[in-house]
Amino acid sequence: MIKKAAVIGAGQVGATAAMRLAEKELADVVLIDVIEGVPAGKALDLAEAAPIEKHDAHLLGVTNDYGAAKDSDIVIITAGIPRKPGMSRDDLLTTNMGIMRSVATEVAKVAPNAILIIVSNPLDAMCHVAYEASGFAKNKVIGMAGVLDSARFRAFIAMELNVSVENTHAFVLGGHGDTMVPLPRYSTVAGIPITELMSAERIESLVERTRNGGAEIVGLLKTGSAYYAPSAAAVEMAEAILKDKKKILPCAAILSGEYGINDLFIGVPVKLGKNGVEQVMEIKLTEEEKKALNMSADAVRGLVADLKRLGS
Repeated sequence: MIKKAAVIGAGQVGATAAMRLAEKELADVVLIDVIEGVPAGKALDLAEAAPIEKHDAHLLGVTNDYGAAKDSDIVIITAGIPRKPGMSRDDLLTTNMGIMRSVATEVAKVAPNAILIIVSNPLDAMCHVAYEASGFAKNKVIGMAGVLDSARFRAFIAMELNVSVENTHAFVLGGHGDTMVPLPRYSTVAGIPITELMSAERIESLVERTRNGGAEIVGLLKTGSAYYAPSAAAVEMAEAILKDKKKILPCAAILSGEYGINDLFIGVPVKLGKNGVEQVMEIKLTEEEKKALNMSADAVRGLVADLKRLGS
């Protein structure tokens, strides 16, 4: 049976995610956006690449027609605006909260059995909005952050040690932002902990670069933000779900007592399969790591409190 994926938001991240879904033949893809013509144009362009890329995934682009997403198995939500010059944090939160609430509500009407992968920022806060607006079970709303942050950490480890990225493994937990918690003890090269391969000072520099990974790209691009890696991260999650791979990936999931945290979306290792989050994997943390994770959780709680204040 052919799977179906909807991507909400046809900007750089959304369109690139649609391309990756189609080229991996994971699903037929519907691309939805508010800007007239853009999703249809991008879907047609991707469809015209199919003979060259050798895939038979069907692509459809529509403007504000959520009916096209009917019965989707996966919905990747990238819709939202970036923070603009002069825009306050509250303004950004209010605007993206409204967009996410509207999108999640519409998706729930036409694809009640879908699993949502949230990419929109601020990531952890938007997961809460989507969870509440959709009314979906907690295993069916998942935030894309840890996969991206871990991939960045892995890339920097490979660059530092001049080894294949395929040999690197890394875990980054916590919120998506300055308070994220990279875990060097659980980060390895061919099974060897990086703590055995480089100094504490070099590791700390890579940790800091990981925390600032998105900002570094924004600084270089000047008029945009990352989209190749974020789209790849979202599609890795989608593939694990669509193929029921039972893959362990760091994702933003709502916790119910795991790691001592309740009712909060936070980045932790989870098992992803056909039911979405099938298990939260609790790994042992040092006291210092626990403290860092709790600080990150506090930052997310602050965002959620802001959502409630702005939404009231």
